Amino acid sequence: MNHKMLLKFAIKAGEIMLKSGAETYRVEDTIIRILSVYNLDVVEAFVTPTGIFATIDDETIEMITFTKRIKNRSIRLDKVSLVNDLSRQFVAGKISLKDAIKKLDEIDKTPPYPSYIFIGATAFASTFSTAVFGGNIKDCIISLFIGIALGSVQTFFNKTNTSRFFIDLIGGGLIGFLAILFTNFIPSANLDQIIIGCIMPLVPGVAITNAVRDTIEGDLLSGISKGVEAFFVAVSIATGVGIILKIWFMLKQGGFL
Repeated sequence: MNHKMLLKFAIKAGEIMLKSGAETYRVEDTIIRILSVYNLDVVEAFVTPTGIFATIDDETIEMITFTKRIKNRSIRLDKVSLVNDLSRQFVAGKISLKDAIKKLDEIDKTPPYPSYIFIGATAFASTFSTAVFGGNIKDCIISLFIGIALGSVQTFFNKTNTSRFFIDLIGGGLIGFLAILFTNFIPSANLDQIIIGCIMPLVPGVAITNAVRDTIEGDLLSGISKGVEAFFVAVSIATGVGIILKIWFMLKQGGFL
């Protein structure tokens, strides 16, 4: 039995899940489930949003502890599902450890959705969110174009590994600027509904959900840290929109517009 290889497999699986937006309790459960295959005396896993700690011990081996630092996180729920399925196949004995490691490497290298799908999804999310918040047909059409611009900007900055907070700040500013620009030239367009609808793709819904789920599961450290992360993301979005609106109101009151 190769205990080090098993531990590395478990940590790698947890790393992919945590980076892809999985809840910490789900990552811990996956790691423990994998490590329990060998019926070791000690199997422990502790996961936070920024790190994974796992320990195994048995009378036949020396105690082994592994620590993995997590720096970047995104939303790739497809990877979470694939790793979860792979771990269950391994535990059920349907796949060997070596094959599971190879499969895990393939999952880790799975490319994201093409840019046009991401941009299209952002555009339609903005459009339908505007409709939900009471926007008229003109507001929805404007939101469609703003969503395309927002998705394009996000795609560009994501490729440069820019901070999430900076991307949301720029995205919020872009939404505010384009919304003001369109509403000044198109009569009967509603600025409020357009802005509210277009910022919905930026809202950290997964982070908020995970914060609540982790807190309910008793992972208070993870729940609080994810809640704080979601709060600052919301602040960055509001700051981007607010700065543009403040500049516009100042120019309007000064008679420049």
